[in-house]
Amino acid sequence: MNVLRVNGNIDKGKLAKELLIPVLGGMVTGMIATRRAKEKYSKLKKPDFSPPSWVFPVVWTGLYASMGLANYRVSMKKKPTATAEALYDIQLGLNFLWSFLFFRWNLRGTAFAEIGLLLGMITLTTYQYYQKDKIAGRLMLPYIAWVAYALKLNYSTWKLNQ
Repeated sequence: MNVLRVNGNIDKGKLAKELLIPVLGGMVTGMIATRRAKEKYSKLKKPDFSPPSWVFPVVWTGLYASMGLANYRVSMKKKPTATAEALYDIQLGLNFLWSFLFFRWNLRGTAFAEIGLLLGMITLTTYQYYQKDKIAGRLMLPYIAWVAYALKLNYSTWKLNQ
């Protein structure tokens, strides 16, 4: 099975765009939002289940690529929906915003509320994607799992550092 083929076709330009927007957007957002935050973050009390810091960019790169691929698959369908496209854009914007709330502005309680909203938007996006393309919907499942974990991590870090 070739996940890049939709309706028997591969649009390399569209595929590159749909992969690069979340991957590069996440990288740039992360660099800007976490600049000078690494030292502060290292001093925070963290829960026992907190992974080492190197895990985050590795996991997020994979998740951004997966969600970009899911979006590509849905956009290649004969009848893409405005609802699915809007939900994708909203969840991606919320995803980028979270780094600023948590790291740059130290608003961990606000970041917790926002990541809850983000998880809901990802779930709605995943549902819409699954209705259009089963593979696209499945590609979003690791993202849901990771953000659910990040929600717990955000909450625990916030509570440990009040």
